[in-house]
Amino acid sequence: MGRNFDATQISLAGRTFAQAEMMAGQYFRLSPAEWKGHRYDVKTLAFLERHEVREGAFAHLCRYQYRKERKEGEGGFQFYRICLQDNRILDAVERAHSFIRLAPLLLYIAAHELVHVVRFEQGEGNFDAPEDKKSSEEQTVHRITRNLLKPLTDPDLNLVLDCFSNRYQIGDLMQ
Repeated sequence: MGRNFDATQISLAGRTFAQAEMMAGQYFRLSPAEWKGHRYDVKTLAFLERHEVREGAFAHLCRYQYRKERKEGEGGFQFYRICLQDNRILDAVERAHSFIRLAPLLLYIAAHELVHVVRFEQGEGNFDAPEDKKSSEEQTVHRITRNLLKPLTDPDLNLVLDCFSNRYQIGDLMQ
């Protein structure tokens, strides 16, 4: 499968997702209760199922359906899994020879994937869009992610924003 995050890097990923969730909540004006309605979890490479491992992306989003046994008026719910591809992320940081740091790259990835979750849950994006429409969704999510992170005037994050612009694939979507 490749290299996995160590305990320190997993902790860093947890902190960056918490920061990205707070920033996305402010950007989209979501209350904590509204965030709870946007069900998602985050897994690193060591904990992914085989179908959740993807080449060519730093992370990708899977959507899962949970269905209760049908009783009148009861249904199920859907949730999203953000599947971090540790090996791809670590390789990118290593290849950048200290220009790209792990923390700002993880923050960008986290914000990007959370923007997808919010957009899909609010009906602003279509998870099931045909392939030709997905690139348009990616461009929209890149733009929103850049705007969401813009208030952080951090040179390391600015370098990530410059290097991993619309020309690069941050994530992809999978059912």
